[in-house]
Amino acid sequence: MTALTGTDSFVAALRAQSQRYHDLHPFHVRMNHGRLSRRQIRGWVANRFYYQESIPRKDAAILANCPERAVRRRWVRRILDHDGTEAGEGGIEAWLRLAEAVGLSREEVDDERHVVSGVRFAVDAYVSFARTRTWTEAVASSLTELFAPDLMATRLAAFENSYPWIDREGLAYFRARLHQAPRDSEHALEVVTEHCRSADEQERAVAALSFKCDVLWSMLDAIDRAYAD
Repeated sequence: MTALTGTDSFVAALRAQSQRYHDLHPFHVRMNHGRLSRRQIRGWVANRFYYQESIPRKDAAILANCPERAVRRRWVRRILDHDGTEAGEGGIEAWLRLAEAVGLSREEVDDERHVVSGVRFAVDAYVSFARTRTWTEAVASSLTELFAPDLMATRLAAFENSYPWIDREGLAYFRARLHQAPRDSEHALEVVTEHCRSADEQERAVAALSFKCDVLWSMLDAIDRAYAD
């Protein structure tokens, strides 16, 4: 990797990973053009749940490894966003409601019966990465959120316009991420630019974000193969 010099070059290198983001995956392209079958949408929702329910564990690993109290105070909000503060709240609950909206039962999604091995492997690798690498690398890996708001807006419009059979009340997760993702990515970018100062630290941060892009892309590869019509 070419050595980085200065904060601007570092941020530019991070943002350049958008060219590897999974919004460019053929499965996502077909989704956003309304070309997926009900079976494919349901397969994606069921498999993506395994990722959604793993996010709080990933964030808990970052908290466990992070020595900075100020960072932990803000980062813990991510866990609450997904787990909620009580039953019936949070992003995981919202995803289960999405599952119901596309015609799946909570039970069949929650028990992971539809999760394909490639998705499980990729997600588990991501959680392991957060546990075993430096906390700053783990934070950097979360910066796919820099690219998420545009994807969420496109996905929400696609679901509303191209898949009329999906209950609109089940799309709350996407609406929430329209404001959560920019807030979270702003904080994560602030953290990595403050704590990754050396060329080596910056290169590791960019590599971590690249790895996360690989995780998301690999998930879609596995889903696409499993639910090919």
